Amino acid sequence: MGAERMSKQRVIFCDFDGTITVNDNIVAIMKHFQPPGWDELVQQVISKQISVREGVGRMFALLPASRKQEVIDYAIGNVTIRAGFQELLDYCRRENIIFYVTSGGIDFFVYPVLSAFPIPKDHIYCNGSDFSGSHIRIVWPHACDEHCHNDCGMCKTAIIRSFPAEAHERILIGDSVTDFEGAKLVDVVFARSHLVQLCEDLKLNYYPFDDFFDVVKRLEEMK
Repeated sequence: MGAERMSKQRVIFCDFDGTITVNDNIVAIMKHFQPPGWDELVQQVISKQISVREGVGRMFALLPASRKQEVIDYAIGNVTIRAGFQELLDYCRRENIIFYVTSGGIDFFVYPVLSAFPIPKDHIYCNGSDFSGSHIRIVWPHACDEHCHNDCGMCKTAIIRSFPAEAHERILIGDSVTDFEGAKLVDVVFARSHLVQLCEDLKLNYYPFDDFFDVVKRLEEMK
């Protein structure tokens, strides 16, 4: 197994909201602006009554596009980066591990927040936004392909599948409902929050983590 692992290229798929950031930014935006009905939509997504794509799309459609700058300023200003993130990126660079951000978040806060870090833009996957109408419209440049029917919005499994298991050791870092399907595909999961229970239930190969220093330590042990 050791020799086989050595011959495979390691690649990390890292969630953004609640993983790279301490809080869930979409929920934080909704809590702050309080559009009527948002909390019910969150509950419906968590309980899987509606898909992530439908829930997120409907939540943002509750906010007028005229509040664009307020929403953007709040989203960016509210972000706290989880400890050890820069150290993880440094480790990946030293160890030749490919690093992708696979986010169910939205471009207007994901790109500005990550611009502080040396991550190529084409290694960041997230949803888009359109403020040209009366209300905010979320657009889905990375929607599910024919192999995924979860209506994820930003389909992490499609991105993971583009790195064949025969050639890659695939590692997912995440915390929540948008990471569930991807966690089932990869070799190793680093999990927080809701994702820990899923990994327990499905007996996946996972390690719990609090911050990215934990992740670096474990990656070093896995070498």
